[in-house]
Amino acid sequence: MTQKILTSLLALCVAAPVWAGPADGVVELEILPGWRTDNGTHMAGLQLRLASGWKTYWRSPGDGGIPPRFGWQGSQNLDAAAFHWPVPEVFEDNGMRSVGYSTSVVIPVEVSVIEAGAPATMRGQVQIGVCEEICVPVLLDFDMVLPASGAPRDPAIVAALLDRPRTAAEANVGDVTCYIEPMDGGLRVTARVDMAPMGPSEDVVIESGDQQVWVSQPHTWRDGNALFARSDMIHVSGGGFAINRSEVRITVLAGGQATDIRGCDAG
Repeated sequence: MTQKILTSLLALCVAAPVWAGPADGVVELEILPGWRTDNGTHMAGLQLRLASGWKTYWRSPGDGGIPPRFGWQGSQNLDAAAFHWPVPEVFEDNGMRSVGYSTSVVIPVEVSVIEAGAPATMRGQVQIGVCEEICVPVLLDFDMVLPASGAPRDPAIVAALLDRPRTAAEANVGDVTCYIEPMDGGLRVTARVDMAPMGPSEDVVIESGDQQVWVSQPHTWRDGNALFARSDMIHVSGGGFAINRSEVRITVLAGGQATDIRGCDAG
C-alpha cells in the first residue's frame, strides 16, 4: 500500500509539464461575465469546452487526475474568490478512479468586490488537467471585465448553480465521525456517515482540507444506513502533519447526484 501511494505521489510531483492551449483543439476557456449579486459579490463563470473524448477534473480529481490551480495576477477590484462546483462525474481508467467533467462544464465563481459600485477585472491563469488516453496539464489565460450593474443573470451560470451537491442537512445526514490512526508515513482516516443509501453504487471522496496532503481513493462499505469510508493520507513533503476534523470534507456521489458533508467529529 505504501509503495502504491509513493508511486502516485511521485507521478504527480515529477511528471514533466506538457503545455497546451485553445489553439491545440483540446480545451477552450471562456469567461462568462455574470452579474452583481444582492449581497454585493459578483457571480461570474468559467466555461470549459473540451474536444470529443477529453475530460477535465474536479477540485479533488482522484488518483488519476490533476487538480486545478488558479492564479489571479493582474485582477483589479477583487478580494477573494469562491468556486461553486457542479456535481462531477466519476471515471474509471486502467483501474484508477478520477472525478471530473466531460464535453463541457460551467464553474460559477463568486468573487468579493472591494469597491461595490465599480467594475472589476478578473485576470490571471488557470492550470487544469485534461485527459484522453494520456493526461496533460494545460495553462490557460483569462481576462474579463465584470460589470458593476445592469447585467442580466446568465442562464448557463444559473443552471450550473442549480446543479450543486446537496448539503448534509438537505440529505438528512446524521452523525459524521472520523477515526484517525497513524500508519507508515502518514495517517489513516476511517469516516462513518449516518445516511440512507443514495443509490446502488456510491463513490466517496475525502478531502483533508490541506492541498499538500494526498488522500487515497477510499475503501467504502455499508452497514445499513451507516456508510463507511477509509483513506490513507500522506503529506507531499513526506513529513509529519495533523488533520483538523472540522476541515475534513466528505462528498458522496451516486446516480448523478452528490452530498457535500463538511467536518466530522472524533470517532
